[in-house]
Amino acid sequence: MKKKLEVNCPQCKKKFEYYSSEFRPFCSERCRLIDLGQWLEESYTVPVEKLTEDEYLTLEQLIDEKNKNEDSST
Repeated sequence: MKKKLEVNCPQCKKKFEYYSSEFRPFCSERCRLIDLGQWLEESYTVPVEKLTEDEYLTLEQLIDEKNKNEDSST
């Protein structure tokens, strides 16, 4: 017996049979290509908090220390 799972396409929201779609998690090639285009245009972003100046300086110091340690070990 073949599994059956009906889900909504993340792009167009149309219901489709998940396991019978060769484009999953999308319902069609069109929806898959629309999503790919959004990735390529960098429409999707991950929210980040900006560092304070103190945090930035601390991070720079840590990176410098790490680089110095790596240079001295080689």
